[in-house]
Parts: sequence; C-alpha cells; structure tokens
Amino acid sequence: MKNGRWAYFFDPPSWARRQGCHVKAEALGEEYAAAVERAENILLPAFDSWRSGGLTDMVPPSPVPGTFDWLASIFETHQKWREIERNTQRLYKQGLALFANQTLKDGSRVGSKQLSDFTKGFVDAIYAKLLVVEHRDACGNVIKRERRRFANAAMTSCRRAWFVGHRVQETIVPAINPFSRMGLKTRAPGQPARQTPTATWDELVAFRAAAKKLGYFSVATAALLTWEWLQRQEHVFGVFEISHYRPTERPDSVRIVHPKNGEEAWWPLFDEMGEPLFPELMAELDAIKAKTVWGLVFRRDHEHRRSPAPLPWPTERKDLRYLRSVVKKIVAAAGLRSELSFTSFRHGGFTEGADSDLTDAELRAAARHRSSHQMPTYAKRTRKQLIAGSKKRRAQRAKAALVGLVARRNDGAARDISH
Repeated sequence: MKNGRWAYFFDPPSWARRQGCHVKAEALGEEYAAAVERAENILLPAFDSWRSGGLTDMVPPSPVPGTFDWLASIFETHQKWREIERNTQRLYKQGLALFANQTLKDGSRVGSKQLSDFTKGFVDAIYAKLLVVEHRDACGNVIKRERRRFANAAMTSCRRAWFVGHRVQETIVPAINPFSRMGLKTRAPGQPARQTPTATWDELVAFRAAAKKLGYFSVATAALLTWEWLQRQEHVFGVFEISHYRPTERPDSVRIVHPKNGEEAWWPLFDEMGEPLFPELMAELDAIKAKTVWGLVFRRDHEHRRSPAPLPWPTERKDLRYLRSVVKKIVAAAGLRSELSFTSFRHGGFTEGADSDLTDAELRAAARHRSSHQMPTYAKRTRKQLIAGSKKRRAQRAKAALVGLVARRNDGAARDISH
C-alpha cells in the first residue's frame, strides 16, 4: 500500500470468472492471521466446492494446524497408534472426541483451540465438566451422575496424544503436557473400590454344564482354560492358536502369549513323573486339536450360529461384545449371579491359587505379571514354579471337595439320628 503497510486480497483465477464462478474477489484486510483464516476456512473451500461440483462438500475439512483436532489426527495416523490394541483404540477415539467436542462459553469447541493456549488450569476445568453429566428424568427433574472412569479415560488418551504429537511436531506442540500428573482418582472420596466379581469353582462347574447344554462347547472349555492358566479373554479367544498347543517340537507344553504386556512362555503340561497337570482341560483341547488343523482354538462352534463355517469369537472390529452377551446368557441359564462375567473365572483362578498357598513367585510365573517396582528375584519364573503351583491348586481343589463330602455325610447322619 502507499503508506508502506501490507494488505491482503483474495482473487479467483480469470478462467474461473469466465466460467461463472460465484466466488468473487474481495479484500481481506491488513491482519495476516484473519486473512489466512477467512481464505482457508471459507473462500477456498467455496471455490473447491464450485470447481468439483459439490463433491468436496462430502469430504470432512482438514483440522487447522496447531489445534487439538489437529493433534488428535496426528496421533491417529502415527505408528504408535497402529501398535495399540483395537479395543483400546476405540476407547482412545471416544476419549479424544469427548474432550474435543466440549463446548466452551464462547460457543466454540475445545478441539478448535490452539495448543499454545492450553494451560493446566484450562484442562482441569474441562475435566471437571466432563466428570459430571446431567439429564432429565420423565418428570423433568435434573439428574446428575458421575462418569469418573469415562472422564479419566479421556484424560489418559489426551495425555498420550500430546506426547506423541510433541515427538512428531515439537516446534508446534509445547513440551509441557498439561494432561500430565493430574492426580486422577479412580473413585470419588468415600466411594468403595470397584471390584470384579470373583467366581468359585462350583460356579465354574455350573457355568460349564450350562454352556454345554446350550451348545457353547468352546466357551465351556475356554472358561476352564482361563481358570487354570489365568489368561485374559483377549488372549483366550483372539491369540491362542492350534499351533500353540502341544506342537510337534514340544508335545508336552503349551505356548502362552499375553497380548497386554508382550510376555510369552511355554507352560508344562506334565509333571516330573509324566502325570498330566490339567487332565480335564487337556482332554477337551486334545479333542479340538484332533479335528482342527490351524487357526484359533476357540471359534463359534454352536449349531445355531448364523455363518455355516465357525467364525472367531472376536468380531471384525476385534472386540468381544458378542461373547459377553453369550456369557450373560449362559450365566442366566445356570442360575448364577448376574454380575459374573468371563473375567470372573480368571479372578477365581487367582483366588484359588492364593488359597492354595502359592507363593508370589508362583502366581507371577503363572500370570506372567511383571513390575518395575519388584526385585528381579521376585519376578523370576521357572518351570519348577509352574509345576509346583499347578499341583498345589489341584490339591486344594480335592481338599475342598473332600471337606464338602464329609459335611454332607455328617448332615445326613444327623438327620437319621433325629428321625
């Protein structure tokens, strides 16, 4: 300009004007940031829409660089994202969307804000809003409830996205992560800890009987496996393959892989005298291996499945929601506690191990748990520990059955005497 200052203009190409482009030239003012924002967010998208005949309107706009939406997109396209288990990815996406879609007082979304404007106080204020959700009942009364686990998961996903974003774009993403060290509590003050219901051996027996009666033989065997080998359901149904069980090169062992921590081990199936450590489980797995050549051990083998060929229990989205509904159906048919889940049987196996006086090393050897806070000798895992722990658990099981038998006989004798 004549006064030495800069001004900005938007001018469509002459060929577009000749073809009747409805986007006209206009002055954008002297503020560079405002000019760029109007050009990129309004004028250029309108020009692209005219040029493509409206096809670009169907494509979601790219997030503005430096915003939280942009940070989330960086995270979801990074290699670290692909290394995350599918179910965790789904939880992360929900958490990132919950935080980004929160509406501020000025009507804007949190996701549209620049990362440079984020402070610890700002994040804490958004977390406080996410922590409590309001809805109205049938009478119009406002009901407030806390969703602490959901809000905490959102903060966890945002924290990880920030760390990944800083490594990729350290000149744009600040080094100080406002989501770090928030002091998140797993429960409100005075609220009891949430615990996964633990199944008993008798409940496992009843569950397996009901599962077989309903035709879910794979679920019945899987429940016994998670009890004996303390495996998570993600491993039992999504990782455990035929080749892992008694392969040609190691016919007396089974390969256990833990997807959560990457640990794997060969579990012995026989003791030093050649006696089977898990005779009931091994008989059922041997039967499956005899008629299955490769692939996952546990599939939807029930007769009333929709597909003619047995499909894996995890869906295409790598989740086990269908399995959970089947487990609830079996629990109801067995007349068991409604709060029981498939995970309850794994917890029951742990409890049985503790009741059998297994040492910490024996339990850690079985579950492949590891902790940076423990001494190396505490985390030591040996074949001897696995065999000893399995024997102790079977002995405890037999002892409990004997005590129950004696008690029933005594009750019967007492009734005879009273008659």
